[in-house]
Amino acid sequence: MAVKKKIYLDYNATTPTDQRVVEAMLPYFTEKFGNASSDHVFGWDANEAVENSREQVARLINCKPTGITFTSGATEAANLAIFGFCKRNRSKGKHIITCKTEHKTILDTLKALENEGFEVTYLDVDLDGNIDLSELESAITSETILVCLMLANNETGLIHPMYEIEKIVHSKGVKLMSDITQAVGKIPVDLKALNLDIAIFSSHKIYGPKGVGTLYINKKNNIEIEPQVFGGGQEKGMRPGTLNVPGIVGFGKAAEIAFSEMEEESVRISKLRDKLEGLLMESCVCKVNSMKANRLPNTTNISFENIDCNQLLRKLNSLAVSRGSACTSNIIKPSHVLKAMGLSDEQALSSLRISLGTNTSLSDIEFAAEEIKKTANQLKRAEV
Repeated sequence: MAVKKKIYLDYNATTPTDQRVVEAMLPYFTEKFGNASSDHVFGWDANEAVENSREQVARLINCKPTGITFTSGATEAANLAIFGFCKRNRSKGKHIITCKTEHKTILDTLKALENEGFEVTYLDVDLDGNIDLSELESAITSETILVCLMLANNETGLIHPMYEIEKIVHSKGVKLMSDITQAVGKIPVDLKALNLDIAIFSSHKIYGPKGVGTLYINKKNNIEIEPQVFGGGQEKGMRPGTLNVPGIVGFGKAAEIAFSEMEEESVRISKLRDKLEGLLMESCVCKVNSMKANRLPNTTNISFENIDCNQLLRKLNSLAVSRGSACTSNIIKPSHVLKAMGLSDEQALSSLRISLGTNTSLSDIEFAAEEIKKTANQLKRAEV
């Protein structure tokens, strides 16, 4: 009996760990197993590996290694950053600005801060997901201490104009934080040029291991963050606890690979994404969300007319695609991102996020387009 072909097209949720990354990690589980804080040769070797990884990650996003704090992932980094910064600076104000299409990691953390007396402004977006820069500027008050806006949206791939945002925010004397998780490894991210105050991202989005990420703090801009976890002096007291040396080594190796291969890979993947969108629009009644916007090269979000994507997903058992963020995709409710962009509940529930990656081939795209077309047409006929 022939094994049915299965295609993974959910790279924004997570990526397979690159084999070169696995090979780099393996020695640190066995012969190089030392605690990076230990004061002997095993510890020194582990610490040297951690600092090498710190340099590799810093090189990928063009920042100083001293600005990098290793965490268990972007979610922990976001909590450390938002709670730590806002609590340290609450004497200067209690107002934060974000937008309605941010990742739940940010939105849920800010909701928790609201319960502690902070005020949050949630900016609206247009039909493509863009914020109005004049509304951002108008929203900043004397009480505003932080603007938190993602670089690239995880559901639509939309890229915010961060250079323009930075100029507005800093001209008002306010600090700027960005979730750069979906952008890193897909497009060039230059933190020196962007002049962000705080940034966060994860290893597992760039073909590194799960369970490791980073919090970037721009030391040049005099950012002060109050530690939220206690129990040791690791990572300069910002994130104490025994370091995950194998994971950090893998993160560094993944960053090194992304730095050398990203440009060529992004061009290849963007062509495949455009091919997929073309094939689907030729054969299905559908609309690409944020199509006119500046987007990540690997991401497409497509709404199908009069199709319940929960049914579509169940029938597409040979394809790994999603309704939206992996953090909320098991909850059957309309995407908050698409709703903020003006889609109805019905339209949002009829949308799929498809995200391509390093293993995606032209034959995968052609197979996926055919499977989606066939299944969508079957569902349409069933409803007639």
